[in-house]
Amino acid sequence: DVFDIEIDSRDPEVVIAVCKAIAPTLGGINLEDIKAPECFYIERTLREQLDIPVFHDDQHGTAIISGAALLNALKIVGKRIEDIKLVISGAGASAISTAYFYISLGMRMENILMVDTTGVIYEGRSKGMNEYKAPFARPTDKRTLAEALEGADMLLGLSVADIVTPTMLEGMADRPILFTLANPNPEIKYELARQVRPDALIATGRSDLPNQVNNVLGFPFIFRGALDVRARTINEAMKIAAAKALAELTMEDVPDSVLSAYGLPSLKFGPEYLIPKPLDPRVLLYVAPAVAQAAVESGVARVDRFDVEEYRHQLAARQGIGRRTRLQIIQKARMGAKQRLVFGEGEVSKIIRAAAIVAEEGIGKPILIGRAAAIRATIADLGLDFSPQIVDPQAFERQEEYAQVYYQLRQRRGVTLRAAREAVLKPNVFGPLMVLQGDADAYISGLTYEYPEVIRPALQIFHTQQGVRLASGVYIMVANQKVYLFTDATVNIEPSAEDLAEIAILAADFAAQLDIKPRIAMLSFSNFGSTRHPLSEKVAQAVQITRRKRPDLVVDGEVQADLAVSPEAMAERFPFSQVSDANVLVFPDLQSANIAYKLLANLGGAEAIGPILLGIGAPVHVLQTGDSVDDIVAIAAIAAMDAQKRKRALAQML
Repeated sequence: DVFDIEIDSRDPEVVIAVCKAIAPTLGGINLEDIKAPECFYIERTLREQLDIPVFHDDQHGTAIISGAALLNALKIVGKRIEDIKLVISGAGASAISTAYFYISLGMRMENILMVDTTGVIYEGRSKGMNEYKAPFARPTDKRTLAEALEGADMLLGLSVADIVTPTMLEGMADRPILFTLANPNPEIKYELARQVRPDALIATGRSDLPNQVNNVLGFPFIFRGALDVRARTINEAMKIAAAKALAELTMEDVPDSVLSAYGLPSLKFGPEYLIPKPLDPRVLLYVAPAVAQAAVESGVARVDRFDVEEYRHQLAARQGIGRRTRLQIIQKARMGAKQRLVFGEGEVSKIIRAAAIVAEEGIGKPILIGRAAAIRATIADLGLDFSPQIVDPQAFERQEEYAQVYYQLRQRRGVTLRAAREAVLKPNVFGPLMVLQGDADAYISGLTYEYPEVIRPALQIFHTQQGVRLASGVYIMVANQKVYLFTDATVNIEPSAEDLAEIAILAADFAAQLDIKPRIAMLSFSNFGSTRHPLSEKVAQAVQITRRKRPDLVVDGEVQADLAVSPEAMAERFPFSQVSDANVLVFPDLQSANIAYKLLANLGGAEAIGPILLGIGAPVHVLQTGDSVDDIVAIAAIAAMDAQKRKRALAQML
């Protein structure tokens, strides 16, 4: 909760008095739009006299965000922070605070030359000086910005547009770092700087250019971390932790949602990606925990115990029920033994990116099917630190063994041994055979295949689970801050009443896996016999069959969809119904389920997770052609959960 408060005064003492007066009711105070040098005095005084965080974003925001970019830039140019020579164009609040922050990161103060409107700040200068500029006075004969930039490794611009000329850049050291952050236009035009110094690493404050240094990457998340551990202040350790967290995040694979928001096909750490994009939702999960942990470790937090991983999960849950649902699935997958998850499309970049996350998050042990050279080349292109197990069916030493197994399974279905040898070279046959032979625990495919191309071979190899007549598909739908299961939207085109009952039971059992107490509604165009028709009667029969087979389940119908999810309307019109506010919605046929989930996802703003394949004889799960990396990770986690559940069930039988 944020309150925007304006003070009608230019007197620092009035600002201090007002902030002190309101402080007892607040968790922290962010100061905005206060010029230097007054801002230094106001912030310092309030920090000394108050026991809540006081933070001047105009000073520290740029320092922290550009500091993160600097740490990463140094990795690329191969220079050490303590060795580089920095020239700062500007001597206002942001420039002075950033200089001090760079010193906290390891820069030597004697390697910094600061230039204001009068020129270089040198020892003995009196014009335009004050107590805040004085520490940056250097024993130098350089007097102009041009002279200062001769041989410099870095320019930090916090001044005005077009103050830097091409000639100035030409005199800088090899691979210079240019942070030209004047707004709205930088100290030198980006295109001109790039033309003059193609070896430079450039950051600006512009959103339409690479490496935007934007304070939004810091302030909200720094305060979040500080407030959540009830910190008394925001100290240097917390600011450094924020910068290092941002630098670390830049090394991670960029989610599809961020790429889509910026219209980019790909993005990886490098000269044009030194800091995360402002719209990256992961910033919260990196910066706030780092700040909170630094507060605890530096002794300014009021909490007694702090678990940074638990806190990170709490933050993720705050990002909405969709994110919370995905996190819950991933957590369940991580809790059990690590399952070997084989991906049929191992050469596809999205699959590789998802598999890297699966490994890093401890969801499972990924196995990629494909050509080793192609997969490793893509991993290198993506800049991932990832060494997965790779299996190439063409070079697999047990290829004949797999062919014989497949031949035994399918020889009475017209498959010859020669055809079996050819079939096992196909990922959607080879992958399930890996599971069958105990070389993997679950199979995932479908990003580049049609649905039947994955499910058909899986059913041919595994059939359905023991005691189950059919396979079905369910979608987790997150809408209006609630979680629903839609079924069957993928497999059974025209299910019978018996089929619908089985579909409902499979979905209910899956809901229980997610710790959702299933309330099943069998959907139709009729409400409890209001319209007599074979189609509605089929649904009513399915309700009876489900109750007979599983009396422990809460199920009712046939009922129209709007009533099924409206407890007030259901209570008013049909108070006898056993189900109100249904969360498992069983559709009468595939087309209605498929249409409903796609319309809800594309027009209704719902989030769809799936499809999740239920009822098959082994953990096989199918992706959709448009799935994002996050979607693939979610399905991989579900596959891991599925494999764990089956192993537990088998152990209980033994």
